[in-house]
Amino acid sequence: MTDAAHVADINAKKDALIASAKRCFDLRLQTNAGGNLSVRLARGDAIVIKPSGVGFNECTHENLQVVHLDGTIEPSDHKPSKDLGFHLDLYRIRDDINGIVHCHSPWATGYASAGIEIPCLTVQTIEKLGRMPLIPLSAEGGPQTDVDISPVFRDPAIKAAVLANHGTIGVGKTLMAAQYLAEIIEETAHIAYVRDTLMAAHGKTAADLPQYGTAAEARAAK
Repeated sequence: MTDAAHVADINAKKDALIASAKRCFDLRLQTNAGGNLSVRLARGDAIVIKPSGVGFNECTHENLQVVHLDGTIEPSDHKPSKDLGFHLDLYRIRDDINGIVHCHSPWATGYASAGIEIPCLTVQTIEKLGRMPLIPLSAEGGPQTDVDISPVFRDPAIKAAVLANHGTIGVGKTLMAAQYLAEIIEETAHIAYVRDTLMAAHGKTAADLPQYGTAAEARAAK
């Protein structure tokens, strides 16, 4: 890749990250300056990531950081994200990950704070996710780091996870794919809460769950 192509790729990835960040903000998946997003550059050896202290709705070409997978940060006036370590490690251990969306979305984080794994209730979540593991707080009781997160994502089947008392992670082959998963996680948590509330109100203790995510899978299992 030529230098000109590399610069064009950086600008394109910054555009994509800004669009995703604003979408998260508009959908109320993330307010204030928490959470994080990142996207891998075409060369594969570096990422674009939101720095610390910058809100999703305030991301610009000027404040986004370029960070190499070895941890080297290109010149920047901003502090690196507190989540930089786990972002970098996920890109190192999974070649299929090219985008990460980490949000503190309220419904999903509510489940995470209760220590409850969000169930895959819908055919869509079964097809797209399969499972959203709940990752406990660090051994010291603080926020999860790569030490806690990376072992879960070493399984290539894992595309999303929920961090206890913290938030959610969606990963994808593109940043938009990761964005969709962040939205599905939050949507599913909302659905699960409504379901559980209605079941409790009506004295129900069990409800049917889909076994397959697509009609083709269901037919093939006969």
